[in-house]
Amino acid sequence: MEDKTGGAAFPVPATELHGTTTGMSLRDYLAAKAMQPMIAYFGEQAFSDYSMNEISEEAYRMADAMLKARG
Repeated sequence: MEDKTGGAAFPVPATELHGTTTGMSLRDYLAAKAMQPMIAYFGEQAFSDYSMNEISEEAYRMADAMLKARG
C-alpha cells in the first residue's frame, strides 16, 4: 500500500495530458461504496446533518478496515 489512502482507485500512468493527478483515492472509493447501503438502510433519516456526519465517519472507518485487511 502506498500510503494510508491506498493509492489511486483508478490509477493511470502520468502523461502530459494527465500530469500526476490520479483522482479519487482507493480509501475514498471504498468509503463511497460502504456508504451506499448505509444510506439505503436509514432512508430519509440519512439526510439529516447529524446522520450524514455519522454515516460518513462510519464509511471511512469501514474503508480503513478494508485497507488494513488488504495489507
